[in-house]
Amino acid sequence: MHRCVRRAAEQLWQCSTRRVSSTARKRRTPQSAFPVLEQPLHPIQRHVYEANLQNSNACQKMFIELREKVRKGGGDNAIARHTQRNRKLLVRDRLRLLLDDEDFLELSPFAGLDLPYGDIPSAGCLTGIGRINGVWCVVIANDATVKGGASYPITVKKQLRAQEVALKNRLPCVYLVDSGGAFLPLQAEIFPDKNHGGKAFYNEAIMSASKIPQVSVVCGSCTAGGAYVPTMAEEAVMVHRIGTVFLAGPPLVKAATGEEVTPEDLGGARLHAEVSGCIDHFAWEEEEAFNCTRNIISTLNFQLPEDDEETTRKRKTEEEEPLYSSEELLGLAPQSYGHSLDVKMVISRLTDGSRFQEFKARYGTTLITGFARIHGHLVGIVANNGELLYQAALKGSHFVQLCDQRDIPLLFLQNTAPAAAPTLSTNQAEMNSNRLKAQGSMMSAVACASVPKITVVIGGSHGADSYAMCGRAFDPNFLFLWPNARVSVTAPGHAASLLLTDTEHRLKEESSAFYGSARLWDDGVILPQTTRKVLRDCLDIVKQQQYQLSREKLQSALLRM
Repeated sequence: MHRCVRRAAEQLWQCSTRRVSSTARKRRTPQSAFPVLEQPLHPIQRHVYEANLQNSNACQKMFIELREKVRKGGGDNAIARHTQRNRKLLVRDRLRLLLDDEDFLELSPFAGLDLPYGDIPSAGCLTGIGRINGVWCVVIANDATVKGGASYPITVKKQLRAQEVALKNRLPCVYLVDSGGAFLPLQAEIFPDKNHGGKAFYNEAIMSASKIPQVSVVCGSCTAGGAYVPTMAEEAVMVHRIGTVFLAGPPLVKAATGEEVTPEDLGGARLHAEVSGCIDHFAWEEEEAFNCTRNIISTLNFQLPEDDEETTRKRKTEEEEPLYSSEELLGLAPQSYGHSLDVKMVISRLTDGSRFQEFKARYGTTLITGFARIHGHLVGIVANNGELLYQAALKGSHFVQLCDQRDIPLLFLQNTAPAAAPTLSTNQAEMNSNRLKAQGSMMSAVACASVPKITVVIGGSHGADSYAMCGRAFDPNFLFLWPNARVSVTAPGHAASLLLTDTEHRLKEESSAFYGSARLWDDGVILPQTTRKVLRDCLDIVKQQQYQLSREKLQSALLRM
């Protein structure tokens, strides 16, 4: 009798546990009803809007021209040699075979343009983030049509930045190797220093030890130092006849020993798959290599959310479109600080349903802070709306720490003031001192915040204020510029007392978005109307690391044969 009662009680408890577990699985995040930002364009603002729009159209035209230039790679002759004589696929065709879809967040596409040593379109390599079998991965792909695949200083810098993105966001990294090695005339800027070429191999070891997977596809030349990229990756795929890995090619072998040897016999796919063991997967053609790579990614032990009907429906409900057209952002992108409209107009064209829960709305009003959703992702927004004064900086510190405590990603919309007010009196000096202390507190809060940080420079990025707003030196996960943006210590037109007259033109040129992006001071120039989509991808990307099942277990560096 007692046994029957006990069994019945256990069954009841198990049934109750199952119900609780089922309820827990179906638990939803608390519903929010953030206020709608009513920010239509008023007639009184029309003249500023039209001036900004005219400037944005000119910037957009330049953006399109540079994009077309970059996509031509090394030019028609180099493309013909690459595809016809060498029988290799172009780098963007390789990406189409590798990735699930066209949703590829390309990083710094304008890097390498108009540098002192010439034009290096896209820095000779494509880097970015795309989905492979549903998993967001960083891709680093050499473009051998540019300078024969030689690595220039800007090439190394771009590859290191891509690895940094992979490290910071715990993203698997796929290398498509087709490189001619270092450009020797500039070896002093490529080889010896801490952030030169060797750092790429150091990063590979650190990423492997941190359980960040890496896969290499050898689909071209892989010579000298570049030979370590596939041999240090956890798995390597190599394409027959077009892929080679060796420290010194046939010409150097002949010069050193007098022996004539073919690239295939010296370091081809068959040799490394059957004899040396340097590569793990042999592929007859490039298509086979990319299929193999996709299969490798499927073994990485990520448990992604199921894309069922309920999840899809829920996401579509949460991804309420803004009330205002994203095209209006072109007229809200300031051509100068004096042409800045209320930043809430920008926020209302980025957030779901134009909703925004403002924080400390009546205090420090030259900085706007608050919560919103972008494609369903909860974010904390910090946006310049004037000078970063004492009260505004204190408010910013408070809000950044609040988001860090709640594990909410931060979005900075940066448009800093051209220069601080001069010290003309004792009272002004005291105000400036308080402002410095408050800004120092905000810098500390931003630097120490452990949550993902995304910065979009929508106007000016000037002076120390840009650091408090998570400029490049403060290590955001991603930093993008609008084409109208300006990056400099002080804004053009506001440095008359600091610079000679003939240097003002140089300041204007060097502060432009395209000048900085060519030197990799950012992760790319994006058009204002695409900002919401870029933010969606970034927020999806930074969230993915929570789906990796094996990241907690400690591991030493992976050892290859």
